[in-house]
Order: sequence, then C-alpha cells, then structure tokens
Amino acid sequence: MPAYLCATCGTQFTPSDGAPASCPICNDERQYIGSAGQRWLTLPELQAGHRNRVEAHEPGLVGIGSEPKFAIGQRALLLQTPGGNILWDCISLIDQATIDAVRALGGISAIAISHPHYYSSMVEWSQAFGAVPIYLHAADRQWVMRPDPAIVFWQGETRPLFDGVTLIRCGGHFEGGTVLHWAAGAQGRGALLSGDIIQVVQDRRYVSFMRSYPNLIPLPAAAVRAIVGAVEPYAYDRIYGAWWETVVGHDAKHTVHASAERYIRAIGG
Repeated sequence: MPAYLCATCGTQFTPSDGAPASCPICNDERQYIGSAGQRWLTLPELQAGHRNRVEAHEPGLVGIGSEPKFAIGQRALLLQTPGGNILWDCISLIDQATIDAVRALGGISAIAISHPHYYSSMVEWSQAFGAVPIYLHAADRQWVMRPDPAIVFWQGETRPLFDGVTLIRCGGHFEGGTVLHWAAGAQGRGALLSGDIIQVVQDRRYVSFMRSYPNLIPLPAAAVRAIVGAVEPYAYDRIYGAWWETVVGHDAKHTVHASAERYIRAIGG
C-alpha cells in the first residue's frame, strides 16, 4: 500500500489503500488547503520529478533540499558530530542518490524536527538509516500522521542529545515548537537551527515570530518573550532558518533581542 504525501505540506501518511480524505495539518489555521484543493501523491511520483541538492553551509553542517521546490520548500540540515550525525528537520523526498550521499557523510544517528510542518517523510528517512530515533516534542503528538516505533516523544523544556547538541522547546508557532542549539557551530561561538520557530526574514538584521506565516496570524507578546527566554541561556552567534538563504551569519543573539522588541512594539504589547 502506498504512503500518500500531502502535496501542500509534504506530510507522509500511514500506508493505505486510497488517499486520506483530508490533511489535518493543512486544515489547521496555521496552514492551508491549496487553491486547487486537497492533492496527494506517492513517494515514487515525487522521486520521478525531483532530486535533492546536498550542499555544505559550514564545516559540520550540510543542507539537503529538493529541486524543484516541493510543498513548503524547506531544506533539512545534516549536523555532523563526533558521536553521530543528526538530521534536523526533514523533507519529503528521499531516494537512493540522497541515501548514498548522506552515507558518504557519515549517515544518520538521530532525527530531530522543529514542528509538524516539517514531519514530512520522517519515517522513510529513519528506516533508510536503520530505524534511527526521531525526536519530537510530546506536545505535538496529535500531528503525527504516520506513527512509528522509532518516534521518541520527549517532554519538558530541553533534551540534550550528544556532543553539545540540545533541543530547546520554545513553543510559539506550535506548542512543542523546538529549536536545536549546536554549541560547536559558528566556529565555536554557537548556532541555533531554528526552522521557522524563530523565522529568519529577508532583512537578515532581524528575525520574526508568528503563529501562522501563510495566514499572517501573529503571536502574542507573552509567547514571543517565552521564545527569547527559552534560548537566552545558550551562546549563539548564528541562526540557520528553514531555507537555504535564511541565515543570520553573526551577532544572532542581539538580532533575536532586537527583533522581539520591535515585534512587541508593533503589536502594542
């Protein structure tokens, strides 16, 4: 039975005889059903028309993104550490060429994902590398469309992985919205891998925070302050967002503070 993919958000569902009636993730107010209506495809269909680009961001951090763009269009990040590699966030497309490229980089020991919009084909990725654990915050359990024994629902505010890598629950965009702190990133100054929980915007001097980006639903001031507070104990000079060009290259902690102040002023909070 095929495991259908939602064409709008890229989430893969449990294998079934026919396509699901609808995608709960896209029916939620933070996402949307495309103007052409609910559409589905299978992984072989996606493989037929797309390929993955694999390209380094900095030593120890490699981007993996699909071309042409599919669904939301995010790229994953392969974080290489002495204790094993971590795939941060995920994408829908996985094929033999990608598996070979990732194995050449040391494979994958764990997967961690910021929020449900990037769950995509996480189970396919886990299985391709030996059923490696997939770390998701337990607060977002209801949004898992393809349950699997490899999924580890962690609880609380932080979850250390290994080699100076820590998952931090920020909330905001989703209750379990998570960022990854990489202590060795940015030449030892620290980096955040933020998905769009902390959204790098076009003006790289700033980031932003939203409940819904496509539907322009803002977060309240208290939620923004909570995000800033969650990452405050950690040193970081760089932020890698969810897309290839969404990078704050330096002075990222100041950027987060200044952006939060600007945001709260703008909403009158």
